[in-house]
Amino acid sequence: MKLGLNSGYSGQQMGVNMELILEAERAGFDSVWTAEAYGSDAIVPLAWIGALTKKIKLGTAIMQMPARTPAMTAMTAMTLDAMSGGRFILGLGPSGPQVVEGWHGVAYGKPLARTREYVAIVRRIWARAEPLTYEGEHYRIPYRGPDASGLGKPLRSIVHGRQIPIYLAAIGPKNTALAGEIADGWIPTLFSPEHVSQLRPLLQEGAERSGRSLDRFDIAPTVNVFITDDLKAARDAMRPFIALYVGGMGSRQQNFYNNLVKRYGFEREAETIQDLYLQGKREQAMAAIPDDLIDLVSLCGPQDHVRERIAVYRDAGVGTLGVTPLAFTKEDRLQQLRLVAELAA
Repeated sequence: MKLGLNSGYSGQQMGVNMELILEAERAGFDSVWTAEAYGSDAIVPLAWIGALTKKIKLGTAIMQMPARTPAMTAMTAMTLDAMSGGRFILGLGPSGPQVVEGWHGVAYGKPLARTREYVAIVRRIWARAEPLTYEGEHYRIPYRGPDASGLGKPLRSIVHGRQIPIYLAAIGPKNTALAGEIADGWIPTLFSPEHVSQLRPLLQEGAERSGRSLDRFDIAPTVNVFITDDLKAARDAMRPFIALYVGGMGSRQQNFYNNLVKRYGFEREAETIQDLYLQGKREQAMAAIPDDLIDLVSLCGPQDHVRERIAVYRDAGVGTLGVTPLAFTKEDRLQQLRLVAELAA
């Protein structure tokens, strides 16, 4: 099992923690991943990271598909891959309706069908077998709509690249199966290794649809880490993230993370967390998170416990364990990173 560092996205103050990323590279981490929501994008920070590192792989977790045409994503991926010496991993996701419609101003529509078409177009561009044409439900290239100029023609990428690995972010059953069908890896959030027996059959179902094996398929969850003998403090450090995702990442009608936690067996607790969070009672929402749920989806507590949990992830078939060290200072985060590398070794 390889280690990845999830640097996430910038908060109000833009910045990249290069000291942490360089330490990850020195410690033998395989990859570093950036994200985007509705502030900093995933690519510009990753390009900066790529320029200041030498060997660590560069992944997006994730690039929002509704924010870019498939061709633009293919171009960006080829560019960063070429300029980094072949280190890029393209992590994609459909995002959610709040961000897609409320921020990007496009219809959320049918994310499964859109994802399938999107990935097919990107791979077709990289293959360069012929000038690009595509006729799908969501994408028609060249464009032939009623307002078209009629001047569009199929084009072939000028850049000669490679088939870059594509990972899909997914937590719903159908999206997870789609990852197994068309992607090279899967990026789950709030991943529970204890429930992999429920999740792997979905990946296998998708793989069987495309007639392939999962032998080289990479399960790459994102996991928050806080290693300390003070178990209560470690759990408390996890509460803001879990409360945000289970309680407020989406609407009451559609919150994928809330539904995921319910599938783990926390139906009543998930509803309580969401009710409190949407009422603006965030402290109470955080307090309502069961310790068992925190332990299930996080790496927190004393070193011996975290070492055992890392082994559970490995035994569950995780290929890349993407960690986000939580700490109050930069030095503490560096120490957390070093501890993870030591305990995983």
